[in-house]
Amino acid sequence: MTTSTTTADAGGGLPVIHLSELLRAPVVARSGEAVGRVDDVIVQLRGADEYPLVTGIVAGVGGRQVFIGSNSIHSFAADRIVLAKNKVNLRGFERRDGEVLLRADVLGHRLIDVAAVELVRAYDVELEDTGAGWVPARLDTRRPPLLFGLIKRAGGHAARDWKSFEPLIGHAHTDSVRRLSGRFGGFKPAEIADLLEDADKAEGGEILDRVHSDPELEADVFEELDPEKATRLLNGMPDAEVAALLSRMRADDAADAIADLRQARRRRVLDLMPASQRTKVITLMGFNPESAGGLMNVDFVSCVAAATAGQALALISTAHSVQPEALIKVHVLDDTQRLIGVASVIELLQSEPGESVGALMDSDPVRVAADADLTDIALLMADFNLYSIPVVDEQDRVLGVVTVDDVLEATIPEDWRRREPAPRPVRELAPATDDRDAPGGDTP
Repeated sequence: MTTSTTTADAGGGLPVIHLSELLRAPVVARSGEAVGRVDDVIVQLRGADEYPLVTGIVAGVGGRQVFIGSNSIHSFAADRIVLAKNKVNLRGFERRDGEVLLRADVLGHRLIDVAAVELVRAYDVELEDTGAGWVPARLDTRRPPLLFGLIKRAGGHAARDWKSFEPLIGHAHTDSVRRLSGRFGGFKPAEIADLLEDADKAEGGEILDRVHSDPELEADVFEELDPEKATRLLNGMPDAEVAALLSRMRADDAADAIADLRQARRRRVLDLMPASQRTKVITLMGFNPESAGGLMNVDFVSCVAAATAGQALALISTAHSVQPEALIKVHVLDDTQRLIGVASVIELLQSEPGESVGALMDSDPVRVAADADLTDIALLMADFNLYSIPVVDEQDRVLGVVTVDDVLEATIPEDWRRREPAPRPVRELAPATDDRDAPGGDTP
């Protein structure tokens, strides 16, 4: 494009065009003859830190959809596209890797609002001429007013920066480019779980594809999912994939997930899990889900009373597979594996490294039996200001640990659990040039 005949934005800045105004605008040859109409605008994705570059349009010409590259466009305006030549190459349009169609893939579709981590719908796209090419600079996510029951598109309302969103397009041509943004890795597992619970089948499929590339993140997300949603997703996965996923999850969450599977699948999935995880899961499945046994995590850190504070802290530092909330205290066991005390991490850190754990521990810790109900556990935590409570059997041997997050998850209302994060700043980068359109693409 050699010239631009557009209006500047309201702030008197760069020339802008609204996609809703451009669609169906005439495509005019240099001679002034109308040769077709604008069906779509093509942009090339370039990563989360850059705006996509407009590389051309899809035009309807004589009943066919043809590609017209940016190099073949003389001027780009809301009321018409003027070509640099008098004829158009009638080759059919074929999408290339990394290309997005703003009408087909974005307009009317939902995207992820990165700051709020929620799904929002795009009602318009504002294109801006940067001088180095046109880019989709802003989106309008506000529902337009209705006129006689129909959506009225007036343009001029796109106010949110394009970089504030993550497109959900769902086709292979752009998947590899969109994965480069890495923004899913910045979302908290609970936030991704919220997205999945709100997503339709196609949107959820793409979110799952992104998460699946990070197995640990995938496990964390499934731990946060609503049980019904998690079950529906697991029902659509092969047994081996389900077993691998549940093997990376906390044993208590994996036990809940397996219990919600169809009975015919449970044994098959369990048989495919590693023996150590399978044993933990089977143990937990034997308890009432709302009892201490059903809520507890079977992984914890323990030592003998003769151990030093330094040795106890070393055990905590290497316990990478233990839930962080279960590392708040070290459980002190005697020779018969009976619980004789607990020592808090704070006390260990504030003591001399050579001091014995036996001298620091609480020798009469609060503990519960496996059949203790949720109300009793919550009251004990509140009364004694506890973040974790050991669960013991009749011989006072530790079976597991109930942590405060497990109790909160089981007791507080669902809509209290999620909180929107503060908006995150987006770094602005100038778009790079793109030589996708080869010279001579259109016939003279």
